Amino acid sequence: MQPIPATERIHKDRRDWYNLRGMLPYLWEFRGRALLAIGCLVLAKFANVGVPLTLKEIVDSFEQQPEVQALVLPLSLLLAYGLLKLAAALFNELRDVVFARVRYRAMRRLSTKVLAHLHELSLRYHLERRSGAISRDLERGTRSVSTILNYMVFSVIPVFVELSLVAAILLSKYALVFTLVTFATVLVYVAFTFAITEWRMDYRHQMNRFDSQANARAFDSLMNYETVKYFGNERMELDRYDGTLEQWEEMAVKSQTSMSLLNFGQGAIIALGVTFIMVFAAQGVVTGTMTIGDLVLVNAFLLQVFIPLGFLGIVYRQIKYALADMDLVFKLLERPPEIADRPQAKPLALDRGQVRFEQVAFHYQPERPILHGVDFTIEPGAKIAVVGPSGAGKSTLARLLFRFYDVSDGRILIDGQDIRDLTQSSLRAAIGIVPQDTVLFNDTLYYNLAYGRPDARRAEIEQAAEMAHIRTFIDGLPQGWDTVVGERGLKLSGGEKQRVAIARAILKRPRILIFDEATSSLDSHTERAIQTTLAEVAAHHTTLIIAHRLSTVVDADRILVMDQGRVIEQGTHSALLAAGGRYAAMWELQRRERRDDDDSSAMISVT
Repeated sequence: MQPIPATERIHKDRRDWYNLRGMLPYLWEFRGRALLAIGCLVLAKFANVGVPLTLKEIVDSFEQQPEVQALVLPLSLLLAYGLLKLAAALFNELRDVVFARVRYRAMRRLSTKVLAHLHELSLRYHLERRSGAISRDLERGTRSVSTILNYMVFSVIPVFVELSLVAAILLSKYALVFTLVTFATVLVYVAFTFAITEWRMDYRHQMNRFDSQANARAFDSLMNYETVKYFGNERMELDRYDGTLEQWEEMAVKSQTSMSLLNFGQGAIIALGVTFIMVFAAQGVVTGTMTIGDLVLVNAFLLQVFIPLGFLGIVYRQIKYALADMDLVFKLLERPPEIADRPQAKPLALDRGQVRFEQVAFHYQPERPILHGVDFTIEPGAKIAVVGPSGAGKSTLARLLFRFYDVSDGRILIDGQDIRDLTQSSLRAAIGIVPQDTVLFNDTLYYNLAYGRPDARRAEIEQAAEMAHIRTFIDGLPQGWDTVVGERGLKLSGGEKQRVAIARAILKRPRILIFDEATSSLDSHTERAIQTTLAEVAAHHTTLIIAHRLSTVVDADRILVMDQGRVIEQGTHSALLAAGGRYAAMWELQRRERRDDDDSSAMISVT
């Protein structure tokens, strides 16, 4: 079994009271409703406590009539008994109805806040997270808000209100011993429940950890369905999943066994307390200090207090579990975004659209530098291409321009403004990108195309699709624009997804454009058609093209050749070929590869 991280081992590392206080802002919106619900709760408990008092009077009225034949029904008391029962039920239901809006609005607000915060967290966090595990943790965490509110208002507070009312009646009407035994039983019960539950919490933490881990592994295997099939590793994935569930099973069995011990102990404490009180009450009846009605009253009070108290143990455990789940969410909310707007950040004042990388250095980890002193300018309306081998740092330029990361040294300027001094929303609104790996939403083609500018008219969306050479493909589908593309767009080919990305960039109409291997998934015929479109789209835009195929950048105003995070050559296509350096060698290599591919295609055609 793997060692359990300290943060998951026991709740000492959590801030239960701090987290409970953190719920208050979510209740403040409907504070009037919350107070009204508490009022209904108190009225319901007053009615509930009034039922045994009325029952005592009914029993005593019969006892005071000496002749059985002369018994007269105490109709007023029976009517009061029924009305109190009705009132208790009515106020309980009113409490539920009034508080429902509070519970579900709190869940809604917290869920929305968590999603907003996840969008604020840096790209680094999202590249490192495990989607399956975090989705399960967040599901449990947001649900825990409803759980805690539900138990607090419907279980914990009612028990203590009723216990206080019963204690007040016992103190005012009966011997002190009844109150002492009642409170002693309650205190022993609560202390025992807390102690055993604290001991059991470690099992619950481990169950949660293995549950999240199993969910993450199942999620990953399904997300990589094709890869699993390619290598025939279904059994390996099942073994990994089942191995984690085996550990979860062990913790679940230990949790259930310890719960049985807790339940038996709670039952024994209640049984002893009830026995003692009934002995004292029966003795009072025998000595004449108490009536039969008093005996019935005390017994009814015990049932009203101890039966809910039996559920209080379960409630306490559930609240502790919910607090453990809630802690994951609150710790996530406290995680500061790596990239955040500065206090005095201003919107981008876009004028000409000049982009300047000024001695930019960057690293993901200090021991692994990616860029070293990269310095270049993209003039307004110019087209700059960046080429080089994989790992040279080309795509990192796009991520830095979008400010998914901040530079380690140097500056990136747009129209002379350091992008770190700008609001992220205004910066990203000015930049459009066609990424190398296009990921689509599991929604319709229309939705995915319109994502570039959600307020665009349908005619504009259709025009963008036509310019990206995907309109004919869409019209030929059985469901047309309403075709659902599947998880991450898996129902589309790489080329089709890339054309959707191009259409979205066209629709956004940004001043600055980035093409990151924008035609890498297209066949040669489609690539030539798209190249014309991209040239039209890029006209009068500041354009950064990141490319592997050199044939796609020959018309660039300037080409930067990168290697190991440095710009080692730059110039026009013809000038770089004439220089006979790295670019010329890459061009010759790719030219030979294209010629070999053409020869192979010709041979296949003849065959």
